[in-house]
Amino acid sequence: MNCLIIDDNIIARTTLKQLVKKDPDLILAGECADAMEAYQKIMAEPVDLLLLDIEMEGMTGIELVRSLGTKNPVIIFTTSKKDYAAEAFELNVADYITKPVTTIRFLQAVGKAKEIFKSKKQEIRSEDDSFLFIRDSNIVRRLKIDDILFAEAMGDYVKLYTSDKFYAIHSPLKEVESKLPDTRFLRVHRSFIIQVGKIDTIEGGTLIINKQMVPVADTYRAALNQRLKIL
Repeated sequence: MNCLIIDDNIIARTTLKQLVKKDPDLILAGECADAMEAYQKIMAEPVDLLLLDIEMEGMTGIELVRSLGTKNPVIIFTTSKKDYAAEAFELNVADYITKPVTTIRFLQAVGKAKEIFKSKKQEIRSEDDSFLFIRDSNIVRRLKIDDILFAEAMGDYVKLYTSDKFYAIHSPLKEVESKLPDTRFLRVHRSFIIQVGKIDTIEGGTLIINKQMVPVADTYRAALNQRLKIL
């Protein structure tokens, strides 16, 4: 989990950085001295967990959480006061720790955060792995993601190939890529995205999927090799 420390007290930030190192599942994404700086960072980069103080100059930690909209990292509040606990838990935070933060208390809170994070991932994966809607001529059609073999960019269009036909949709390949679950799909060429589990054979720089050839560019070969379980 990528975590971001947000606290206006440098000593508190230093303590939290030391505690983060104690859990191998945590990766420190950075630290911020105020909520506005943190807001900009969260909007620009993926953050899974916030270790967040409440009382800060300008925007408070609670105001920051309410401002995040569709961004929904897991939250652990770390504060010197108990007064905000009720308000904080209304925001469905993982935990509320009063300072000073001890190692045991920190690891307990992180354990709760991991469970929430895991649950969110499972929900996203379940949604992403089922189907998507495409505009086929004048019809909006539901297409099972499992049926997609690969996608090919053709000018302003992308062809989505299934076992017996293809659908041409007016969209850049990058937009299609963002809708496909990265747990199953991988770009192998600037013009091709493939569903890894649909690969039949690999011959040199070419993939064979359902008797169709898909080129693999050198720049994507390492990522492909890393994903394949070759005996």
